[in-house]
Amino acid sequence: MMARWMHGSLMKALKGRVGKVMALSLALSVPLAPSFAAPGTAWPTAPITLIAPFSAGGGGDTLTRLYGQQLSQVLNVPIVVDNRPGAGGNIGTAFAAKAAPDGQTVVFGTMGTMGTNHFLYKRTGYSINDFEPVALFGTTGLALVVAKESPFKNVQELLAFGKQNPGKLSCASGGNGTASHLACAMLQQQAGIDVTHIPYKASSAAIVDVLTQRVSFFIDVTPVLTPQIKDGALRALAVSTKKRLPVLPAIPTLAESGLADYEMFSWDGMFAPKGTPADRLDKLHKAIQTVLKNPEFKQRMMERGVVLQAMSRQEFGALVLSEYSRMGVVVKRLGVTVD
Repeated sequence: MMARWMHGSLMKALKGRVGKVMALSLALSVPLAPSFAAPGTAWPTAPITLIAPFSAGGGGDTLTRLYGQQLSQVLNVPIVVDNRPGAGGNIGTAFAAKAAPDGQTVVFGTMGTMGTNHFLYKRTGYSINDFEPVALFGTTGLALVVAKESPFKNVQELLAFGKQNPGKLSCASGGNGTASHLACAMLQQQAGIDVTHIPYKASSAAIVDVLTQRVSFFIDVTPVLTPQIKDGALRALAVSTKKRLPVLPAIPTLAESGLADYEMFSWDGMFAPKGTPADRLDKLHKAIQTVLKNPEFKQRMMERGVVLQAMSRQEFGALVLSEYSRMGVVVKRLGVTVD
């Protein structure tokens, strides 16, 4: 079932966008960096810093640590996760852009930090051209959840309440500029209701307020929410992708629930500072492919709602360019700004 979904509408759409901009990516976005490593040098021999531009305990941080643990085993060196949160991931990503281009510092990049943020913020402190795309990790759907004690049993009831009580619904997000934030804005626009957006510095804090019903509902990536959904603390009303997620097969999509055009997903990957030697980029890419093909890890991530996807460095660079353009259109259509 997982394989069928992975090659379904979501990955098909990604692959289609990759193909359309592949030539442009090769020409502009992903020139192969020159190799400066001495012949025969066994790299890496020292710990690699993986910057997580998000707060500890959030969805991005959780995924960063899961991938970092696996990469450490493949590369046989410690992967040190360095949390540098703030401004929707801009602070940590800008820090990474200025790091020495030697492969010793890399950053966990997302649809937000490498796409959305550049249209939400007046200044991010970096450009996508400041980085070498290393590898895609995977794509992730989002889920709309409420507390188990919530009166809302489905999306239709939630939206009906919102229409009858303008301004009384509140949507928590994992922070300004995140996929979670855009998901709230998209729901509000497509449903034609007035919803108060409440951004949190970390998804864990948002979950606490949803559980106590201080906030009406929460939309966030499934790796953050799946444990609470499965143990019954949170009730999932819908998922954000066009097709149902294998991890939550009984949960309808928002499109099924009355918002026919609703689709939102996130993706993440590894990036290195521009100018990082090609042989080191290739070694990182190869290590990531080994992680993605690990059956046990693949199953573990599937259970969290993450679809792992292998791509070449060039394909990933094309995807980044395509998603940058796509999210620019989405943000402008939603009219969302942060500053």
